[in-house]
Amino acid sequence: MVKKNKRVCPVENAKGLDNIFRKWIHNPKKILGEYVNEGMVVLDVGCGPGLYSVEMAKMVGESGKVIAADLQEGMLKRLKNKIQGTKIETRIELHKCDENRIGITEKVNLVFAFYMVHEVPNQETFLAEMCSVLKPDGTFFIIEPSFHVSKQAFEETITKAVAIGFKPIKTPKVALSRAQVLRI
Repeated sequence: MVKKNKRVCPVENAKGLDNIFRKWIHNPKKILGEYVNEGMVVLDVGCGPGLYSVEMAKMVGESGKVIAADLQEGMLKRLKNKIQGTKIETRIELHKCDENRIGITEKVNLVFAFYMVHEVPNQETFLAEMCSVLKPDGTFFIIEPSFHVSKQAFEETITKAVAIGFKPIKTPKVALSRAQVLRI
């Protein structure tokens, strides 16, 4: 029997992660417009049902790709059902993560981690893995819920990222959130 990770948002709550209200509050185009361009390879780590994966797939165009990675097969299945038969289906690669490792070997231009870093049991290992998958001058965009992650906890995460080799470059304003853009 597989032990459930109590830190991870369950598939049963997926509707709350992908709805019109959330798209309005956390508009993917507005949040990511400055960071995602045509032809890029983007990793949406902890993609859930794919709110951001779908929009990023439109932004990267036909020459780009989004790797939608999640720990839960059920989240990936929801995303697969959403994109099946659409023109963006070929731009999104679904990837099932291991419990302690994302397991991506392809180099990416951007890693996007929305409301999931606090769910990772070993942040140092996770951050080192994210550093290893980024192309030179790659971008790591972390957004965490301010109602769940304290300012101190968020700052500790950023301090760990800096110790690994990331450089903070921007602190965007994202509703109900703490956000940091980093580069390697």
